[in-house]
Amino acid sequence: MVEKLPSPKVVWVMVPAGDPTRQTVAELGGLLSEGDVIVDGGNSRWTDDPANAESLKDRGIGYVDCGVSGGVWGLENGYALMYGGDAADIAKVQFAFDTLKPEGDFGAVHAGKVGAGHFSKMVHNGIEYAIMQAYAEGWELLEKAELTDNVTEVFRSRREGTVIRSWLLDLMVNALDEDPGLSQIAGYAEDSGEGRWTVEAGIENAVATPAITAALYARFVSRRDDSPTMKAIAAMRNQFGGHAVKTAAPAGGDAAVEQGAPDQSAAAQQAGAGSGHEAGES
Repeated sequence: MVEKLPSPKVVWVMVPAGDPTRQTVAELGGLLSEGDVIVDGGNSRWTDDPANAESLKDRGIGYVDCGVSGGVWGLENGYALMYGGDAADIAKVQFAFDTLKPEGDFGAVHAGKVGAGHFSKMVHNGIEYAIMQAYAEGWELLEKAELTDNVTEVFRSRREGTVIRSWLLDLMVNALDEDPGLSQIAGYAEDSGEGRWTVEAGIENAVATPAITAALYARFVSRRDDSPTMKAIAAMRNQFGGHAVKTAAPAGGDAAVEQGAPDQSAAAQQAGAGSGHEAGES
């Protein structure tokens, strides 16, 4: 397949982060030639990128890291792209970036040197943690107070004209329309790892990240209690990324299902539960 590609050859790698990506990059390094470029578009930790680039340097093979956002909606709306690497290598991949990005002037950026793409995407996900946490806590408070009759409509009204309107708010309303009160979702939210990396980077750079850190810790707490706030977090993650949600066992279901394992009932599947991993969301 590599031999059939025109030169300079550009190979986009998008496999699970960690060893699978490192092994794929190493194998491609033995197949490609001087002037070719490898793009890591997966969810790799940014610290892997300089090492990958260095391993290809002697063969004259370029390396570009690209953080990809957009979740399961990217196919329809375009993917936000944050990429790092040398300008000459970026130029060889630009046609792909221009094709994948959303229409208009925004949605793609050459963030800096190798590693900057994944670092930028990591911080993006950290911000996402904090925004979702705020929406979810507000939703729980509105639900708990006796004054508010229709919390879903309160959230829907905020989609226009308010300073907190956003796509995540739109997705929260979608989730509430599908499951009012979020009764079908357990208050348990995973983390993809990028929130942790963002907090660690804040520590390393002496930058306080209290909102992001609190949102990350709230997810840890959710794994002990069925938290209403975490129902909202889980619902939003499922909406934008197809992340699996944990649901209650169906009536007559297997009572011996492993504790903590997501139920595979028809309702869970309909809600988008599964093992699919979207484009780098948290």
